[in-house]
Amino acid sequence: MELKNPNTGFSASRSESTEPVNQLPRAVLRPNDYVLLDGEWRFLLDPDDRGIEERWCLGHSFEGTAHWPGSIEAHLAQAKGQSEASAWKDKVVAWYEREFAVPPRSESTARSMLQLTFGACGYETRIWLNGHPLRTIEGDEVHLGEYTSFSYELPEEYLRPVNRLTVRIADTMDAEIPRGKQESHVYKRGGIWYQTYTGAVRSVWLETVERNRLRTRVGVVSIVEDRLVRFSFTTRIHDPDQYQLRLQAFAPGASVPIASSEYPLRLDAGQKQQRVVLDLGDAQLWSPDTPIRYRLIAQLIDSEGYAAEIETHFGLRKIEARGRSVYLNNEPIYLDGILYQPGTATYEEMQLHMRAMKELGCNLVRVHIAGVDPRIYNLADELGLLLWVEVPSPHVSTPLSRQNHQAELLRMVALIGTHPSVVIWSLYNEDWGAQDIATNPTTRKYITDMYHYMQLAYPQFLVVDNDGWQHISFEGRLKSDLLTAHLYTPDLARWQTLLDRLTSGDLEGVAAFSLVVGDPFFYRKQVPLVISEWGGFGFADYGGPNEASERAERIRLFKHELRQRAIAGDIYTQATNIEDERNGLIDPKTGELSVPAGLLNSRNPSPA
Repeated sequence: MELKNPNTGFSASRSESTEPVNQLPRAVLRPNDYVLLDGEWRFLLDPDDRGIEERWCLGHSFEGTAHWPGSIEAHLAQAKGQSEASAWKDKVVAWYEREFAVPPRSESTARSMLQLTFGACGYETRIWLNGHPLRTIEGDEVHLGEYTSFSYELPEEYLRPVNRLTVRIADTMDAEIPRGKQESHVYKRGGIWYQTYTGAVRSVWLETVERNRLRTRVGVVSIVEDRLVRFSFTTRIHDPDQYQLRLQAFAPGASVPIASSEYPLRLDAGQKQQRVVLDLGDAQLWSPDTPIRYRLIAQLIDSEGYAAEIETHFGLRKIEARGRSVYLNNEPIYLDGILYQPGTATYEEMQLHMRAMKELGCNLVRVHIAGVDPRIYNLADELGLLLWVEVPSPHVSTPLSRQNHQAELLRMVALIGTHPSVVIWSLYNEDWGAQDIATNPTTRKYITDMYHYMQLAYPQFLVVDNDGWQHISFEGRLKSDLLTAHLYTPDLARWQTLLDRLTSGDLEGVAAFSLVVGDPFFYRKQVPLVISEWGGFGFADYGGPNEASERAERIRLFKHELRQRAIAGDIYTQATNIEDERNGLIDPKTGELSVPAGLLNSRNPSPA
């Protein structure tokens, strides 16, 4: 087991200007050592869910093997000698186990501890160390969710020279948990609904962390008019004391900070969020044309002068919905977007896809109702791609589904608040998980409350309540920063008619459902209108040409009609083929385009 140290960004072994390499699925780095626990694990299915009662965590014969990361479905198929992922129909419980040796630590145990982090795993995850149950840093014995990372601090009294790590993962087809477009008891696989992939879906690693430190989650809100950046940090403290929070911001490639400041903090044991402000003076703004990022080193310094550090990149940018236009950095911007559903794509394949979408001429990617490797957000920051992200939805509307939806949203947004590329969030899509939005005031109130919460807590984002149709109006005010519509037709004349009706303020009978529910809403171009799904040419349900050259010409004609009207942006469906949806413009394995480069760029179209 190799001890790796890619994040020694502040050690004497390299210059201060050298950029650290991020080899883990996280967006914020630590200058520490880690051990990657990926690879072969022992594996056993628990079809009768007997493992907890029979205390498998204390010692059991796990007869099979499985590679982590990887889905339970793939591991089931491997156990059966199948080449394709094996589906399950109700509930699946699987156990994984492996040993690891305690790595050497440069700091004493009085100052440091070992932390175990799962990049993503679930939906329901329980962990035992040498038979002892562990709780997450948040205090949960059972972690719920499968799209974001979670961590455990390993108690010294549980550790041995060689340790046994036991993991139980459970998932169901329950429609009340966030699923996105994976099948459930409500929506079966086929068409736009995909096979479920669950379990050990991202890397797991062991690292040394300080007992008193900053967590790897940083919120960034910039006010471009005064070049002030508001940073939000989460402190993790075991030893109450007086601390100093020191910030240093560096221009690209620089070794001398362009801004620095210190903030005295009296911190009690536990976790605490703290906002501080840094003045960046003449800093440049981030945009798709100029994706300028600054490097931030944040240090939490104890009373003895020891500094616990994290490092990340950030950019200054401002996004607004102003009248009928979207404004970036106080300038109107047209959103040339594409729908992206990564499915089971690897991180390496997703990198190819992102670069290809940039080559298509997109300035925005709508990551459709899925969780992705956090490094993708960093890549979008670097490439200058705006991102529209969405909460994977449940499939029914109940009090529990709303509770699960809220928990997933809060987990996601806490880890994505750093990135200038992320500009739009969707709470729901096409009523999935909110099917009673038109008839149930409780559903509308929950969505309205979450919209208001996002406005206050995360003002750096635009928020869409229910993308595609049935947006909420309360007292005539839309509870969405954008009025979005999903319009699918392969017929150009029909397309022109739909766009004319929509831009004239006709909100009934244009999309599959009325565009606004609740109190009456009178569209007078006071909110940006975005066609957030269209095209899909080549997919049987949407029609249009299958042949690449005809498809490209149809896209050009439809894009031309969009730009003739008071529309703020559009999102073509979609980037790559996925399962039964055969309408992609990018090869999912190689990243090669099947249509001309720049096809979706209507801001600076190439000469005919």
